[in-house]
Amino acid sequence: MLERRIHLADSDATRAWGRHVASHVRAGDLIVLTGDLGAGKTTFTRGLGEGLEVRGAVTSPTFVIARRHPGSSGRPDLLHVDAYRLGGPSEIDDLDLDLDGAITVVEWGAGRVEHLADSRLEITFAPSGEGREAIVTGHGARWPDDDVAVLVSPGGA
Repeated sequence: MLERRIHLADSDATRAWGRHVASHVRAGDLIVLTGDLGAGKTTFTRGLGEGLEVRGAVTSPTFVIARRHPGSSGRPDLLHVDAYRLGGPSEIDDLDLDLDGAITVVEWGAGRVEHLADSRLEITFAPSGEGREAIVTGHGARWPDDDVAVLVSPGGA
């Protein structure tokens, strides 16, 4: 398991990178996002939703906890979860999320959602100079180092 890093100059670059990642994910994938408030988690997810061509505006699900955006043109749904107010894995389980037909993105999910899938992609957003840095780590058979490297390739953002 190798950590990969990508520098994202601004919010536009973060959204563009989300669109790039959308071309590499598939139904059943779990993406766990970490970072302080305003770090880029929802901005990345907006770009991912744009790339997946989901219906409806992708906004932070802070108050509803989970929001499902239907896919269009045969593309998978986007299940967007905010686990900030959830206490742990048992509260995630109580949501009875259906991950199979969707790409699931969980903001604030570290330490709460790892049990949901054998493989997951973890992305941590941190301030870096004039922009932000995304630290990308793949876990499990779904995300070998080569696939993670493609996600952070220079042509992707």
